[in-house]
Order: sequence, then C-alpha cells, then structure tokens
Amino acid sequence: MTTTSITVTATTRSGTGKGPARRVRNEGKLPAVAYGPGEEGHPIAIYAKDVKAILNAPLGRNTVVTLSVDGVSSLALLKSYEYHPVTRALEHADFYKVTLDRKIVVPVPFVLTGKSKGVATQGGILRQIYRELPVVTTPDKIPAKIEADVTNLELGQSLHVRELGLPEGVTVKLDAGQTVASIVAPEKEEKAAAAPGAAAPAAAAAPAKDAKAAAPAAKKK
Repeated sequence: MTTTSITVTATTRSGTGKGPARRVRNEGKLPAVAYGPGEEGHPIAIYAKDVKAILNAPLGRNTVVTLSVDGVSSLALLKSYEYHPVTRALEHADFYKVTLDRKIVVPVPFVLTGKSKGVATQGGILRQIYRELPVVTTPDKIPAKIEADVTNLELGQSLHVRELGLPEGVTVKLDAGQTVASIVAPEKEEKAAAAPGAAAPAAAAAPAKDAKAAAPAAKKK
C-alpha cells in the first residue's frame, strides 16, 4: 500500500489567474487545483507544508494522500508543483483524484544492481537507458522502485522490459522488447554521447491507453 496518514486540508478559492493566486499566497497559503477523470479543475487553497510533507515521504509524488476540500475527502496524488525561480518558494500545486480500483500511470525510479560481467571482466560500459519507468497500476500498488540485477549481462547484451521482475498488478507502459539497459563497448558509448539528440528517452507519466483513467493537465491556476 502506498497510502499514508498525510491529509491535505483545502478550501475552495474564488477566481483564477495571477491576481487571485497572489492574494492566496499573501494569506499564507498555496494556490492549487484538484481534478480527476472527467472533472474540471477545482481551484483550491492549501498549506505549503502539506506539499513538502508529500515530497519528503518515502514515495514522494507517488504517495496517495487524503485530500479534504471543504470537508469532503477523496484520495489523490500530487500531480505537479512549481517553485518560484528566484526564491524557490512553492508557488502552485496540482492534485489528481484517484480511486483504488482505477489504473493510472506514474513514473517510478528504475535502479540497476550488481556489477555486470561485461563491465567487470570485458571492459564494457553499462548504459542505463531509463532512470524512471512509466508504470501502469492501481494507486495502492505503486512500487517505491523497480530494480534489475545486471550481474550476468555480458558485453553486447541488453536488458529488456520483458525481462524485468515486476510486482503483481504492475506493468510497464513500454514495448516488451524495449531496451532499458545494455553493456556497450567504450567507443560505441562515446559515439552515442557525441551524436546530436542522443539524450536517453524520458519515461512518460501520461496515462496508457489500456489504463482506465486519464490524467489531463489542469488548465487553470
């Protein structure tokens, strides 16, 4: 279970845009938006300390919290947040309402363990393609991380999505044959780094087609 005892207490705020948002901040609160499947964004005001508590929790943004808006509670995830570019104070947050029976897609850290044979004895370089994986699951089954042991990988070999050991009820929104890590020769790694646009693919956090819930970006602040 990823749910915690964190409760975010919120009140409805009137008006959207910079002016009303500034007034909320002047009152010592944080302007935010709550939305969900088929729901328009609902402008709310919360306390910045609650967002910080979520970010400091073991699962960070993937922590399922209780969002209480004007006394009405629902489960939610912290979908996004913004900092002031100079002061680094929290400026805004978005919450996405969830239910435990509806699948969503979230980015989960991808961690490689062990020292591969290809690196230890064959002079290869470990190339990790993804630092996060787009995971499809219900909110109560979001893993803290996905680990893969690369000890047996030799030079020229790769690790694919289909070879990952995933928890029950969890899938990855990538093709089964997608490479997530490989052991390459040093010269190939240097060429890949020098090639224009050679950045590693980002793990998308957008909902999958086979997931029941879509999480559109909130339109209003």
